[in-house]
Amino acid sequence: MTESDLSALRERAANGDPTAVDILIELAGERGDMAELRRLAEGGSADAADQLTEVATELGDLDELRRLADSGNIAAAEQLAELTED
Repeated sequence: MTESDLSALRERAANGDPTAVDILIELAGERGDMAELRRLAEGGSADAADQLTEVATELGDLDELRRLADSGNIAAAEQLAELTED
């Protein structure tokens, strides 16, 4: 997918197209693009937040998991607890 295609998807998502949001989440998850997932999650997508938690867990990104947990994400809090168990 080209940058132009991604830009078009982002525009569609910004205009409320749920299919475009789903595609962006899938692509970002495949690429491990936490910035894209964070942007979508902050825009209100629970699916993006779930995918962000998954990617952060896979990468062992404790800072991102803490940030998500601090914002009330229970799945991130659980993953953080699991990864930091002694």
